[in-house]
Amino acid sequence: MLARTLAILSLTCGLALATQPASAVVGGVNSRDAGGARASTVRIETSRGELCSGAVIAPEIVLTAAHCLADGGSISVVSLDPRFRARRQTVIALLPHPSFVPGTTPRTQPGTDLALLRLAQPLPSDIEPLNLGGQLSQGETVTMAGYGLSAENNNKTARRLRETRLVNAGNYTTQNTVKVAVDVESRGETPGAGACRGDSGGPVLRGTARSRDLVGIVSWSSGPLKTRARRICGGFTAITPVSEYRNWIAAGSAKLLALGGAQRQDEAVQPQMNAGWSWWFTR
Repeated sequence: MLARTLAILSLTCGLALATQPASAVVGGVNSRDAGGARASTVRIETSRGELCSGAVIAPEIVLTAAHCLADGGSISVVSLDPRFRARRQTVIALLPHPSFVPGTTPRTQPGTDLALLRLAQPLPSDIEPLNLGGQLSQGETVTMAGYGLSAENNNKTARRLRETRLVNAGNYTTQNTVKVAVDVESRGETPGAGACRGDSGGPVLRGTARSRDLVGIVSWSSGPLKTRARRICGGFTAITPVSEYRNWIAAGSAKLLALGGAQRQDEAVQPQMNAGWSWWFTR
């Protein structure tokens, strides 16, 4: 059935389905386990009003989706303590993947939708950085987590950490190649669980929400195949796999950590987006 779903997707997704940067988990459950997704998933907010999610890979480094930050502005990261209370920290520098093309949509942009954030201070010790996992296999069940909308048309449902189990249906290629995950039961054909507005940049974990094995980052979502309503959530969740970018993630993290810490905030400048940007300080 997975093969059938993916075959249908390859024929119809670019023509008939509305897609968007992914935001919050629909059809999932609220995260309540202090040792689960809470310990590795953060909320990313910009002064321009953008809301996304991120995966902690080091005490001062967050991996997220590059398109979340393309509008510029100052950036902050919100983590949750073990009692699920919010704590905010400043981002001092951003490193997008060099192939990312600003001004394009996540589904059609030809580059890699990944970016690294450097925090002004290390995250609290109750946050547990994720390990970069290996290749994500077709048919494998994973857990995704994120903040934002749990109801597609209700903005008030944003900013609460949610998670859901999905199954990887395989590759989907337009200008770039992503993994496409679907609800374990509906398989993307009818409304089910998946990413929505606010989940972009959120972690995709091998196995359960307590896993430390990061296999992907959420990029965009679409509605299910069999629906008369124009939906942008609850169908397909597009994932950028991390295994193909391990070297860039390691090198980029080292570059950001070499900046020297919070004292660089006094030297920070407002990010300027252009076709040739490679990295910047944030205010």
